[in-house]
Formats: sequence, C-alpha cells, structure tokens
Amino acid sequence: MPVNYDPYGFDSFDTMFGIVFVIIAVGFVIVFGSIIVCGFQGAAQWKKNNDSPVLTVEAEVVAKRMDIQTWHHTGDEHSMGHTSSRTDYYATFQVESGDRMEFQVPDTEYGMLVEGDRGRLTFQGTRYQGFQRT
Repeated sequence: MPVNYDPYGFDSFDTMFGIVFVIIAVGFVIVFGSIIVCGFQGAAQWKKNNDSPVLTVEAEVVAKRMDIQTWHHTGDEHSMGHTSSRTDYYATFQVESGDRMEFQVPDTEYGMLVEGDRGRLTFQGTRYQGFQRT
C-alpha cells in the first residue's frame, strides 16, 4: 500500500484552513443567533408589557442608581479619537406588601426622587409610568 507523501505541505494547509473555516462559521452562528434571540426576547417583553394592566400602588423610594456606559473611539492619522457615554437611571420602589421593583426612570424624574419618598407609583408590566409624591 503506497504512502501518500506531500513534499510541499499542502495537506496540513488544507487541514488548518478547514479548522479556521469551522471556527469562523461557529462564531458567525453564535453572534447572529444571539442577536436574533435578543430580538425575540425584546419583542416578547414589549408584548407582555402592552398586555399588562396599568397599575397604581402606594410605594416608597428605597434606592436609586445610575448605570454609566462609556465608549472610547480611536482616531486615525486624520482625526482625533473621542469618547461617548450614556447614563441610564434606575429607582427601586417598595410596595406595601414588602415587594421591591426596580424601574428605569427618565433623567428628569431621577433627580426629583429622594430615598424615603412615599407616594403613588404607576407602572405597566416593567414600564415605569410615573410617581406622585404624597
């Protein structure tokens, strides 16, 4: 039985090319699969919120927090780099039953909320609708 000998090493090149192709294909499937799954989850949450009743309950502001995300953009030889950021604001409310709910709130209302404030919280599913201090 003859032994196949490749003096130029193309067999190992073909093997390596096949492995790289598989890695790229798997990465492509994972990235775009994740994007599709996140899209479906967002649409499902949106529909669930739309189907939920608008509720108003007595609540107390028990905590506030900010989530700051920063991106650094590098420039090239013709332009300077720059930085951009986004801040999301969250408030945690405790209702009379003792349950706590955290909502993303608009920046204009975040500054007006103080921990310990009591009032009427209005929400729909996971959507914050407003808070009226009493």
